[in-house]
Amino acid sequence: MTGHARAGEASFTREAPVQYKRVYLWHWAVRAMHWVSVLCIITLAVTGFYIGRPYFTSSGQAINHYVMARFRFVHFVAAGVLVATAMLRVYWLFIGNRFERWDALLPYRQEDWKNMWLVLKKYLFVEPWKAPHYLGHNPLQQITYSFIYLVALVQILTGFYMFGLADPGGFFYTVFGWVGPLFGGEQVARFYHHVLTWVWAIFLPVHLYLTVRADVVHQESRISSMIGGGRYVRADVEFVDD
Repeated sequence: MTGHARAGEASFTREAPVQYKRVYLWHWAVRAMHWVSVLCIITLAVTGFYIGRPYFTSSGQAINHYVMARFRFVHFVAAGVLVATAMLRVYWLFIGNRFERWDALLPYRQEDWKNMWLVLKKYLFVEPWKAPHYLGHNPLQQITYSFIYLVALVQILTGFYMFGLADPGGFFYTVFGWVGPLFGGEQVARFYHHVLTWVWAIFLPVHLYLTVRADVVHQESRISSMIGGGRYVRADVEFVDD
């Protein structure tokens, strides 16, 4: 038989096995900050919505139950933990590795803005094969997370301002008293604080969906990277930030 397969005869070739490599991305401190922040944000959203509009009450005199007081206490404890976590994250923006530093959260290069459009089309299932590959945050994630950090900052400022209103002349009122006039008054600051909570309510499920989809559809091991710190990626794929 010649080297050519006969007509109608199947030709079998053995494909080379796909090679993977592990890339370490996130330090344990960043992973811990991530999960602590998730718990704090969920706690703040649940208690905050209750403070703004109590959705259940206890029977009898309120003074015998302290329901609102307990919700406020949990709310401000979670806020304090989140602020402490945010301060540590800011510190890590300058001492972390190249995936954790501040310049990994800003799409400041012209190439990043071009790739952002390609990544967005990938998320919309439009020509996903043209999207560049990133080990860390892609440009769309960079600008989204930077915006989320800005939202958190505004909520921290307005939240501590409102907390200080209960004790005029106290520490929190003295430090954050300027926030109210900046936003146009107490009620306006309260309005922004409440509305921005809905940004979190939208962001968290979308973030979870995209992360799970990246693992299931694109096999990018995003979730495991925020648990173990590393990703297993194909050795034959070129990454922009490698």
